Amino acid sequence: MSYFAQLLNLMVEVMLPLSLLVAAGAVWPVVFKDVPLAHMRTQLNRLVMYLFYPCIMFAVAATTPVTGALLSVPLLVGIGSLLSGVILYWVLYRSPIGRDLKDSTRAVLMVGAMFGNTFNIGVPVLNFFYGQDAIRYATFNDMIMTIPVVWSLGVWICTRLGSHREAADQPSVWRVMLTMPPLWAFVLGVAVQQFGMVFMPLVNATRFIGQATIPVILFVLGLTIPWRTLTPKPEILTAAAVKLLLTPVLVWVAARLMFSPLAEAQYASVVEGTTPVMMTTLLLADRFRLDHGAAALLIGWSTILFWLTLPLAMAVGLIR
Repeated sequence: MSYFAQLLNLMVEVMLPLSLLVAAGAVWPVVFKDVPLAHMRTQLNRLVMYLFYPCIMFAVAATTPVTGALLSVPLLVGIGSLLSGVILYWVLYRSPIGRDLKDSTRAVLMVGAMFGNTFNIGVPVLNFFYGQDAIRYATFNDMIMTIPVVWSLGVWICTRLGSHREAADQPSVWRVMLTMPPLWAFVLGVAVQQFGMVFMPLVNATRFIGQATIPVILFVLGLTIPWRTLTPKPEILTAAAVKLLLTPVLVWVAARLMFSPLAEAQYASVVEGTTPVMMTTLLLADRFRLDHGAAALLIGWSTILFWLTLPLAMAVGLIR
């Protein structure tokens, strides 16, 4: 299939439904002005966190054998995220771009641009390139790399570089992680698969419920992006460029150095590296008193620009 034919299919199969879901969230407050927006967003996030997301985590983990190739995905995406963090630190704390920024702004931009929306946007793209079973790459990346690193290194960046909290004022990272239902659902699913105790009717039931995860979160993303104040600030666009352009290149280079020839799992890692900024950035901003506005702008701009940078990654051969 030629590049342009594949791009057309990607636009119709992936970009169109994702854009419509985000657009629905954007216009909802305009059409239904009586809806309490903040309350609606909070309740939908809770529904995802406590029901939809755990169900899909269990369903995928329970039916996915753990292999070295699969584990290479969180490894490579983690390397790309950490290297991007080093670059972002220099850009935001040492270069003229971040000279006049508050530490609360620098920290939230650094954390946000280190980690992508690898499940909610990554899964549709992965499924397009590698089939429906490719959801396993995003699932294992989220549970093995993103959640542990965000709630350890990410929290350290927020508290030490952003809000400058003392150690005694810091929240218990382990307590936060251990109270996340998706993580326990994933662990249970892996245990069920490893001990050969898979009960397919239960797996199918949880998969059915979990299918709502991505549509609901994309709708919430549309509610979250500050469309009326989406100004192109230099620090926002720079952080977005690191996430969308540099991170996938770093993941690809790491894959080339560590694996030869590259297989599907390694290319899936690059796809994960292309994804825009994670929505958890807003949660971190609120929890640690960082710059909420900058976090929202970064999510918005990276999501919009993603529709341009993903075709670019395809064109230069980073994704196959």
